Order: sequence, then structure tokens, then C-alpha cells
Amino acid sequence: MKFNTEDINKAINKEIKKEIKKEYKKKEKKIIKDEISNKIIETTAIIIRNEGITKLNVSKILKKLGISNRVFYNRFNNLEEVLEEVYNKIVIQIREQLNHEYDEKQDFFEYLLDLVENSLLLSYELKTQLNLYIFGSDAYSQYNYEWYIDRITKLLNYAKENNLIIDVDSEVFGYTMWCAIRGYNADAVIRMEKEEAIKQIRYSFNLLLQGIKKQK
Repeated sequence: MKFNTEDINKAINKEIKKEIKKEYKKKEKKIIKDEISNKIIETTAIIIRNEGITKLNVSKILKKLGISNRVFYNRFNNLEEVLEEVYNKIVIQIREQLNHEYDEKQDFFEYLLDLVENSLLLSYELKTQLNLYIFGSDAYSQYNYEWYIDRITKLLNYAKENNLIIDVDSEVFGYTMWCAIRGYNADAVIRMEKEEAIKQIRYSFNLLLQGIKKQK
């Protein structure tokens, strides 16, 4: 049997056009954002917190809410999109808790220690399983990384300008602090009670801060 090259090319092009059309339709799909969307996000967070992220699946969410596949997929393309929304909501919550401006009447180093402690307390409030998901997501979130580094860098620059600390590289030191806080929080919620974790992180960060404190 002989094959006509022109016919083969036409057939291939036809299939390619079909695939492009399918992808275009996917992108064109209108996603509904409403109260049910919020309930899906909230239920997802509860399942992760109570049972762990490995136990999470779409079927479990549908069963908990008593909704159909169609209701779910009219609002989210996949489970990963729901997890992104869970992550974003928690990030906003954490930022609101940590975004307190420094009052010059306060001791600057106590203020930094309080920020570190508050981030740890939030990790315990979010519970182990959800915190581990956030920890993993933070590693890939450039925007969230930049927010934290910018905040820490500004605080360190303020301290240098006011002769509170020695002349450190604010960005490098800020990045190290960010890594240390994230790593400690992710591990501590698994291994120790909240009170002990707070005691240890305040002790360790106090030593770290004393090392950059400008001597009078």
C-alpha cells in the first residue's frame, strides 16, 4: 500500500489543529469564584490539618461537602489549584500577624525576637501537616521569598543607620535569618512542645543578634 505524503501531512496538520483547539478551549474555560469555591478551600485546609496532605484527594473533598465532580471542576481545574489558594490565604494571614511596624520606643532586639517568636507561634497554630505544605510551597514561591527578604533587609538597614548593629550585608544576613526561621519552624512543630520551641528559638536568636549588636 502506497502512502501519499501530501495526505499524511494533511492528516497530521488536522490532528495538530484539533489538539490546539482543545488546549484553547481549556484556557477559555470560565472558572466560577463564589461561596462554594471558598468552602472547597476551607475544607481542603481542614483535611490537610487533621489528616495530612497525603490523605487529601478530590473525592474526599466532594464527600465532605456533598458536592459533585462538576461543581468542583467548574471552580478549579485540579487539586493543585486548590492547594495554591490554601497557601495564598495562609501567607496573607501570616503577613498580617508579622507586619507590625517597629516602634522606636521598643528595644530593637526584643522586637526582632518577638517577630521570630510570632512566626513560630503561627506555625503551631497551623498545625504540623499544613505547616509542612507551607514550608514546601515557600521554597518555590519567589514572591513570598522576596516579601520576607525585603522586610528583614529593611529592618537590618534601619539598625545599621541608627548604629544598633555592626556593618553587615543586610541581604545575605537577612536570607540566612529567613532560612533559619523556616527550617526551625518546620522541624520544631514535629519534635517539641510549643513552649519549649519558643524558649529555644529565643535563646538561639538572642545569641545570633548579640553577635551583630554594636558595642557602645
